[in-house]
Amino acid sequence: METITLPNSDLTGSRIALGTWAIGGWMWGGTDEKQSIDTVKSAVERGITTIDTAPVYGFGESETLVGKALKQHGLRDQVLLATKCGLNWTEDSAVYRDATQSRLTQEVEDSLRRLQTDRIDLYQLHWPDPTVEIDEVAHTLQTLKEQGKIRAVGVSNFSVEQMNAFNRVCPLSTIQPPYNLFERDIERDILPAARDANIGTLTYGALCRGLLSGKMREDTTFDGDDLRNNDPKFQKGRFEQYLKAVKRLDDYAREHYNKTVLELSLRWLLDQDGVSIALWGARRPDQLDPADNVMGWSLDQNAKRDIDAILDECITDPVGPEFMAPPTRND
Repeated sequence: METITLPNSDLTGSRIALGTWAIGGWMWGGTDEKQSIDTVKSAVERGITTIDTAPVYGFGESETLVGKALKQHGLRDQVLLATKCGLNWTEDSAVYRDATQSRLTQEVEDSLRRLQTDRIDLYQLHWPDPTVEIDEVAHTLQTLKEQGKIRAVGVSNFSVEQMNAFNRVCPLSTIQPPYNLFERDIERDILPAARDANIGTLTYGALCRGLLSGKMREDTTFDGDDLRNNDPKFQKGRFEQYLKAVKRLDDYAREHYNKTVLELSLRWLLDQDGVSIALWGARRPDQLDPADNVMGWSLDQNAKRDIDAILDECITDPVGPEFMAPPTRND
């Protein structure tokens, strides 16, 4: 597995990270404890040593399962453990942004307890909170770092201006934006700015909520509170466009590299200048099987141009991940 050392820290992990929102069940619905613990163990055995989670995934369930897995199999010292803060929720599970000092200082204690650890390697503000000054949030996380409760600080879903303002007060190791073949807004400003500021980029949504897995069809449906029921990409009209692109990309991957569209998508992501780590969600050990097929090869500029041409031809009505933003406390 390829490895990366995060800027502004001594943290080293794998370039593919296990993103445990899928394990927690908050976004996709449902979970199986033994299966989730086996997935974490399998990831580490395969060389995936970066694990990313958050309190809001399963409302504590994802962190609890990760903590159990690391404790049960004695893996804590073998991984770069990342989690997040700055979201809160009501009794009826309505999520909202909350980066107040009191919330963050309580969250870190709750996360340490659920994860069964004495320190969090990478602590990330999940979303900017417009009701709290960025300087105040940065000071709070810098204090937690000085106290030894966290080792490095990151932010997620920040604009360039917000990232730079935070970085002036508390040195950032990472920024975590959405990025994949279908969602590429960060190429305009965030990726270049992160490179210039020597901030690592830990990207989420590598397979665009399963679209780039190659396993979906026009009649695919999603149960209950599955996030994709509210995603414009999965609605009639756009869904067919994206599936057409996936089919063309899969054909290209098989013809030129003897790979699948899933493997092509992850390799493309890792080959983008400025991407440090790509998050990959998995709920079962077998969903990690393609990991080995992502390593040991790369895409040249001609291949990247071919891929862009396929996207331009197939997707005439693209849409980003804006629907995912949680409301602020004022909302």
